[in-house]
Amino acid sequence: MFRKLLIANRGEIACRVIRTARRMGVATVAVYSDVDTHALHVSEADEAIRIGPPPARDSYLDIAAVVAAARQTGAEAVHPGYGFLAENADFADACAKAGLVFVGPSPESIRAMGSKAAAKALMEKAGVPVVPGYHGDDQNEKTLAAEAKKIGYPVLIKAWAGGGGKGMRVVERAADLAAALAGAKREAASAFGDDRVLIEKYLERPRHIEVQVFGDRAGNIVHLFERDCSVQRRHQKVIEEAPAPDLDAKMRRALHDAAVAAARVVNYVNAGTVEFIVGGGKFYFMEMNTRLQVEHPVTELITGLDLVEWQLRVASGETLPLSQDKIGYHGHAIEARIYAEDPERDFLPQTGTLNFLHPLIDTAIVRVETGVRQGDTITPYYDPMIAKLAVWGDGRAAAIKRLSAKLGQYRVAGVTTNRDFLLRIAHNADFSVGAVDTGFIARHRQALAAPPAPDAAFAAASHALLAGEQRRPSADRFSPWTTRDGWRLDGAVTPTIRWRFGDKEYNVAASAAAPEEQFDVVRSGDRFTVIDNEGSWQLDYVDPFADRDDAAVAGGRLTAPMPGKIVQVMAKAGDTVKRGQPILILEAMKMEHTIAAPADGTVDAVNYMVGELVEEGAALIAFTAAEAK
Repeated sequence: MFRKLLIANRGEIACRVIRTARRMGVATVAVYSDVDTHALHVSEADEAIRIGPPPARDSYLDIAAVVAAARQTGAEAVHPGYGFLAENADFADACAKAGLVFVGPSPESIRAMGSKAAAKALMEKAGVPVVPGYHGDDQNEKTLAAEAKKIGYPVLIKAWAGGGGKGMRVVERAADLAAALAGAKREAASAFGDDRVLIEKYLERPRHIEVQVFGDRAGNIVHLFERDCSVQRRHQKVIEEAPAPDLDAKMRRALHDAAVAAARVVNYVNAGTVEFIVGGGKFYFMEMNTRLQVEHPVTELITGLDLVEWQLRVASGETLPLSQDKIGYHGHAIEARIYAEDPERDFLPQTGTLNFLHPLIDTAIVRVETGVRQGDTITPYYDPMIAKLAVWGDGRAAAIKRLSAKLGQYRVAGVTTNRDFLLRIAHNADFSVGAVDTGFIARHRQALAAPPAPDAAFAAASHALLAGEQRRPSADRFSPWTTRDGWRLDGAVTPTIRWRFGDKEYNVAASAAAPEEQFDVVRSGDRFTVIDNEGSWQLDYVDPFADRDDAAVAGGRLTAPMPGKIVQVMAKAGDTVKRGQPILILEAMKMEHTIAAPADGTVDAVNYMVGELVEEGAALIAFTAAEAK
């Protein structure tokens, strides 16, 4: 076993690898960009080294900088985590040339599965069914359009060089292909440094099931069962579970056998995942992820194995710790990804400071994988994941019950998150019986929408406001003129407090008495976040004496929903546009966000150019609606 390991990643996966390495007696080196100087993974590692400025392409995607950091610190091996350089064959090559052990498969295996055309041919050779599609090298727009027509709409555009939903677009008709291709290529280039795409037939209502495989240099290859990752938004997973629910034994065996065959045909070594689309009693190979997956904790919970330990042992030359007949599983595990994002705004990523974070304690049946602490900031540079909450139960019903309970106990404020959305999924009747597919969230969108804030939440916020403002600062602490309790000579007065929740305002008769329900109330300026086990609500105090910008309230400006970079402008001053027509595209957190016309009208001004960086709330477009003229 090597003595020192560099982790070429950040956040929760870096912390995850550090934890196992420490248990095995392996020293760790963290790498960080300028914005991550005080990040949790930096403080957890034995030592850390800066590799560049915040943009990933200038730091975590900089092969030369990462390799130089490993050599400078005397690391003998490099663990790539997932994302960034994890599936980059050039990085694996660079590590080998520098005399470093790459904790992952060979560059040849990465290239074989990274080339979608080659992977498809290999799978067909191995007898594994594949999704119909185009996986060729010719990236000319006319070629891609012709192939999409040949495949038949709807089609799915996917990034060639990586996964995680980055660079993925569903295209329903030919007229939308050009714009979708342009966006997918930009997003893929930003996330993986490679703008190539492939096109596949988009299958309606399939399940997304993947099989964990492992190989060693002696030629041993095993599977560690399957995971169902069907519950997704924006083509990215949010709930994963193992084993897959409602899957008959014959299909389960066929998936396992196909995954092992896929790994064997490329002489696979280390951890990998073979992903399938399943539906109508059939399954199709989608792709092989030549790395550890985000959702690996659910496999660990049902098998009792540490996959990172297996990775390190195999990378150091050992054979697999167990043969196939010695690998079993027990119970059921579910993982929920807690993101800084707004489900009510199409899961728009959020930035901000985590000014309140109530973590859970890890146990044998509850795991919280995280890379942040209270006080840390979610920046626009990287994926907005806050934590992964993984739980185990002796059956699926028990696991869902535990997931609901632990999600309720996990409390965070400072940024909008999807915690409540995940709770609503856990409570959903179809989810409870395993009736899931990749369209689950879209199909249940109305049922999963946020309900109105309860009266008790307003009461809790009002009590917190009054409790914090009972007295004005004064040299005379006994002066009656400093009190703010509404006392009058002829009787008490119940103050009325005005709150804004969403796009509506509410008048609340406030009481100084604490509400009966148990809430955490976190104040940041005039925003009060009220949290309990069933939900969280962000209420904004409306100061009756403050000036109100009625023009801003009424609209007329299209603003940046978060910090980012302008990557495309599709209109100019004076243009007449229709409601929903794209005007500008903002890139943030490795994804693109389209700013569209809110109504028919005229673009009065475009305030930024392509390449410029903008802050959240920046007025991007001056716009006049047709009815306002």
